[in-house]
Amino acid sequence: MAKFEIVGGNRLKGELIPQGAKNEALQILCAVLLTKEKVVVSNIPNILDVNRLIGLLRAMGVKVVQLSSDTYSFESVDVDFDYLQTDDFIKQANRLRGSIMILGPLLARFKKGMAPQPGGDKIGRRKLDIHFVGLLNLGAEMEVCKDKMLYKLTTRQLKGCYMHLEEASVTATANIVMAAVLAEGKTTIFNAACEPYLYQLCTMLNRMGAKISGVGSNLLVIEGVKELHGTTHRLLPDMIEIGSFIGMAAITQSEITIKNVGYEHLGIIPKIFQRLGIQMERKGEDLYIPAQSSYEVETFMDGSIMTIADAPWPGFTPDLISIVLVTAIQAKGSVLIHQKMFESRLFFVDKLIDMGAQIILCDPHRATVIGLNHQFPLRGTTMSSPDIRAGVALLIAALSANGKSTIYNIEQIDRGYQNIDIRLQNIGANIRRIEE
Repeated sequence: MAKFEIVGGNRLKGELIPQGAKNEALQILCAVLLTKEKVVVSNIPNILDVNRLIGLLRAMGVKVVQLSSDTYSFESVDVDFDYLQTDDFIKQANRLRGSIMILGPLLARFKKGMAPQPGGDKIGRRKLDIHFVGLLNLGAEMEVCKDKMLYKLTTRQLKGCYMHLEEASVTATANIVMAAVLAEGKTTIFNAACEPYLYQLCTMLNRMGAKISGVGSNLLVIEGVKELHGTTHRLLPDMIEIGSFIGMAAITQSEITIKNVGYEHLGIIPKIFQRLGIQMERKGEDLYIPAQSSYEVETFMDGSIMTIADAPWPGFTPDLISIVLVTAIQAKGSVLIHQKMFESRLFFVDKLIDMGAQIILCDPHRATVIGLNHQFPLRGTTMSSPDIRAGVALLIAALSANGKSTIYNIEQIDRGYQNIDIRLQNIGANIRRIEE
């Protein structure tokens, strides 16, 4: 186990290059199972979740070659289905929620697929139901091996259909799309997720020979084809990391340039941070955040308190709610943070309150932040990272605090952020990784 020791209060300065998008990588890497030909993917982040998926693909029989630090080739000539019934497969796949997305490609190409219960979630949860209902609508049959909690799906031939997704789930949409591209006939998916990750996935599949129209919208129409071919693909910069860097620059009063952000794919992310009073300037493909001694939260036109809420894309991504909340701690003014899509993401605020933040946790979904306007610095403390995004929010708080903070369970942070300690050291942060 490892921990971070952070001595806060330093103003940072320099350039940061965002890693490749984690959430896109998980979809794209599952899609390599759709063809026996070579697929080359670049800008792959060196993070725990992605490395686990690459290791899982290799164990399944995919030929994986690392061509450079961030580029891999994949050849899925065949898959070892015997391995997919072993305890090792179940253990490895169970550690990674994104492993559920191997089902669609396996079912489409090999007419059978297996996946364990991912991440310990129960099958009755709506988010997973959408995956299975979509695949069953395409003609799959499902068997549950209760002793191993292994889900086996088979089909004689997937057939296109119309479906209206109950929820615009990103991973479920990706799973269904990957199954539908090799199905017989036309599949229409309404209320599809339309995040940039889905745009990238569909664009890559079309280069491989798929016939997907409506790419980038919530209405996808897919004409099934018999086979797909190899291609090359480059992942987008990670918009969640970009948002994290914006918040970090503001709360630490730092001057930071974020390089090659892919601005057109950021949606309303810059606008939401600007509502907190954070200045930024687009310089070509870079985003420049100047040092600010103060940033003031906007109010609505009628004078009411600013509310920032998450929503399916093109709304504000829930993965940045934790970052916006911690950034608001040192703003001038108050803001209501409304986390609509998940129930446990705001529970980390007790640590922020221990550090001196003025936050009222209204209920599992809402928190009111009364900004300190840099009049009262946070205090260093000891804490543990509960999940990826809350872990980085705590790290950002520690960077702005007076004194030393210690963050345990940093494996959660490593799941989504590549060498975060080294990159922050390079711009002046006092952060050390300590192995125990």
